Amino acid sequence: MTTTPGATAVLDRDGLSALVAALAADGRTVVGPTVRDGAIVLAELDSADQLPYGWGVELEAGHYRLRRREDGAAFAHSAGPQSWKNFLHPQREKLWSADRQPDGTVEISAETAGRPSYAFLGVRPCDLRAIAIQDRVLTGGAFKDGGYQERRRGAFLIAAECAEPGATCFCVSMGSGPGVDTGFDLALTEVVDGTGHRFFVRVGSAAGAALLAKIPHHEADDDTRDAAVGAVSEAVDKMGRAMPPVSLRQLMGESLEAERWDDVASRCLTCGNCTMVCPTCFCTTTEEVTDLTGDHAERWQRWDSCFDLDFSYVHGGPVRSSGRSRYRQWLTHKLGTWHDQFDSSGCVGCGRCIVWCPVGIDITEEVEALREESER
Repeated sequence: MTTTPGATAVLDRDGLSALVAALAADGRTVVGPTVRDGAIVLAELDSADQLPYGWGVELEAGHYRLRRREDGAAFAHSAGPQSWKNFLHPQREKLWSADRQPDGTVEISAETAGRPSYAFLGVRPCDLRAIAIQDRVLTGGAFKDGGYQERRRGAFLIAAECAEPGATCFCVSMGSGPGVDTGFDLALTEVVDGTGHRFFVRVGSAAGAALLAKIPHHEADDDTRDAAVGAVSEAVDKMGRAMPPVSLRQLMGESLEAERWDDVASRCLTCGNCTMVCPTCFCTTTEEVTDLTGDHAERWQRWDSCFDLDFSYVHGGPVRSSGRSRYRQWLTHKLGTWHDQFDSSGCVGCGRCIVWCPVGIDITEEVEALREESER
C-alpha cells in the first residue's frame, strides 16, 4: 500500500509491534513508555509488548499513582516523571577531555561518540511542543548545543494524541494539545471500542511514510477516523486544570512586587523538582574533573536549576538569596520573559511541576492568585 506525507492508515496491535521492530531493524534506539518502579517511565523498548497496556495514572498536586484499566489501552495515561528532554538534553554529558602529552603539550578531544539514533514512541502533544521549544532554545540562536543538535537531528518522532488527560493537565489553555498538527513523523490516535483495539495513523513526513510502507497496515476507515477525531475533541473538555485567560506575559511583568510571592515562598522547598521534571527547562552548569596525576582532565555539562542557591552566585554571594526571589524568577521566566528570549511561552501545560512538587504547589493556582491580586 503506497503512503505519502498527509496519508492516513490504521494499525492493529500486531502492526504496532511491527513498527517497533522495523525501527530497531533500521538501527534506531526505540524509547517509549513502560511500567517500572510504580510509575510509567520512558525507557528503551525491545518490543511493543513492553508498552503499558492496561495501565493508567491517577494524578493530583503532589500525588501520582498507577491504576489498572479494563480496556488494555497502551497510551491512556498522562505525562510521567520524565520527558524526552532526558534523552535529547541528558542530565549529564561529557563535553571534552584533555590529556597532557609526554612533551608537555595538551591534547583536547571533543566528546562525540556514542550518540544513538533515537525513535521516540508515544510523544504527547504537550511534549511535542516542548521539543519544538527546546529546539528553538538550544539550536535556534547564535550559541548552539552541538550534542542536542546531533541527537535531535536524527530523532524519529511518533506522537500519541491524548484522549484522556489527567487532573493536572492544562495543555488546552497553553495551546499545546490534546491533538497534534505538525512536528511529527507519524501520529497515532488510539481507539478501543466494540470494533477492536487499533491505532489511527497520520503521516507527517517522508521518513514517516517510508516507515509505514514497510509494515502491515490497513486503509483508514471512516469509523476509526471518526472515533479518533471524536476522542481528541472530547479531551478538550476533560482538562483538570486551566491557566487564567489573560496575557500571562503582561501579568508576570506587572506582578513583580505581588504579595503572593511571599505566600508561595512559605510553602516552596526550593528543591528544584519542578525544573527537573519540566520538559522545557534547559539550564546547565559545567564542572571540571581531573585524575590524581593532573595529566587528564574532563569537562562535563549537567543540569542546573534556578532554585539552586549557587545558580545566581557571583563574587560576593548569590543574586537571588531568598526562596521568594528564586520561585519568582522561575515562574516569571517560564511564563513571561521567555517570550522576550524565544518568542513563546516556556510552559506547555503538561502538569508535571504540579504532580511532582513535594508540597503540591499548583502553577495554575499561583497564576490565578496573581491575577486576582492584580485586579484588586
